[in-house]
Amino acid sequence: MIPRILEPEVMDTALEAIDYNTMDHSQVNRAFVDDLLAALDCGRPTVADDPLRVLDLGTGTALIPIELCRRPGRWHVTAADLAHAMLDVAAKNVATAGLDGHITLEHLDAKSLPFGDGQFDVVMSNSILHHIPAPPECLVEMVRVVGPSGLLFVRDLLRPESAAELDHLVAVYAADANVHQRRMFGESLHAALTLDEVRALAVALGLVADCVEQTSDRHWTLCWRAEGSRI
Repeated sequence: MIPRILEPEVMDTALEAIDYNTMDHSQVNRAFVDDLLAALDCGRPTVADDPLRVLDLGTGTALIPIELCRRPGRWHVTAADLAHAMLDVAAKNVATAGLDGHITLEHLDAKSLPFGDGQFDVVMSNSILHHIPAPPECLVEMVRVVGPSGLLFVRDLLRPESAAELDHLVAVYAADANVHQRRMFGESLHAALTLDEVRALAVALGLVADCVEQTSDRHWTLCWRAEGSRI
């Protein structure tokens, strides 16, 4: 197994934000939202009187909240990131999508959230934990702000076993990317956690190991529902 090599926690330059935003994440984002809705069992519109309160941590340029809010249902997403440059691009994306009334952008540190316990019906995140030097700091906060019977849905990259496998994944999934984008993807794979590491984190938080599964050749997913809500 290759060692974990950390990358910068915050991608906060205009170049990083633009290159991230222009990479083709569409298939991955659709799959994320499809699987989230399946976990919620609400691929149809929710019957709740109020929109479901969703927190997206490490939202980047808000592409997943936009994908979610285009689906049937009533949603209000608080989309948070620690990078001002990402949020600048996110604001343009949200405005272009006409979703300002459904998505609120926040500059927040996922390791120290300003929200009360149990404040959200759904806490979701795609590819934040590999940026965090000490991932438990972030996961503890995610679990804390999930409401009763709320859903925690976290997906991230899976660290490859060998440098050859890493190079193969970059070649397959970033073949059309520019040099900087390919380097970012490779560094993210190197910074990612293994399945065993994520399962150990889940157990340490009082969750069960089998709430974490490998869900593609390069992703793991943690799907956990708190006990007794309206979803």
